[in-house]
Amino acid sequence: MELLYLQKLVYFTVGLITILNPLAAAAIMVSLLGSKPSKDEVEGVSRKASLTVFTASVITVFTGDLIFRVFGINLPSIKVIGGIVLLVLALDMIQGKISKTKHSQSESQEAKEKEDISIVPLGIPILFGPGVITTLIVFKVKNPDTVSLILLVFAIFISSFATYLVLKNGYLLVKVLGITGLKIATRIMGLIVGAIAAEFLVSGIKSLWMGS
Repeated sequence: MELLYLQKLVYFTVGLITILNPLAAAAIMVSLLGSKPSKDEVEGVSRKASLTVFTASVITVFTGDLIFRVFGINLPSIKVIGGIVLLVLALDMIQGKISKTKHSQSESQEAKEKEDISIVPLGIPILFGPGVITTLIVFKVKNPDTVSLILLVFAIFISSFATYLVLKNGYLLVKVLGITGLKIATRIMGLIVGAIAAEFLVSGIKSLWMGS
């Protein structure tokens, strides 16, 4: 039983970290802050952005599925739409691009004019976007028991802390990995996101087909 819970925690955590894609977010943060931000500024942005991700994720876990219930949308339908969103995200990641579901050119331009980018657009929607929202809702609805809910919240904490560490060391990572390294890492994460998307889609379509 303990092994099953450990596997579930790892599944939740790996899924969330790959969909959050903090490496790509770090590259965007570097481009928005410029070449010579202070250490305190980078630390502040990293802390606020990761805290935004954690807070928004926990709120989504406890309230996100209520919206679907109000409109009478069932779990298979949520899986299908979640799978489609993640598939689009995965295809962009595999091509080494930042998905438009996370961040658009107009948002990037607007962010350059903002004094504080930590919450918007870095926290939302660059990190916490539609892909994370749908994934959290599916994870929660598929695993409604109390232990799984605790594991999901713990996975959110781990993912948010990992995001904080990546952002805090963003300038060093961008320098060490370079553009090529970042794109390779993004493509690898895109494969994982694509696998999760396929699982959601196949499971959702199968359930809808059998229930028809």
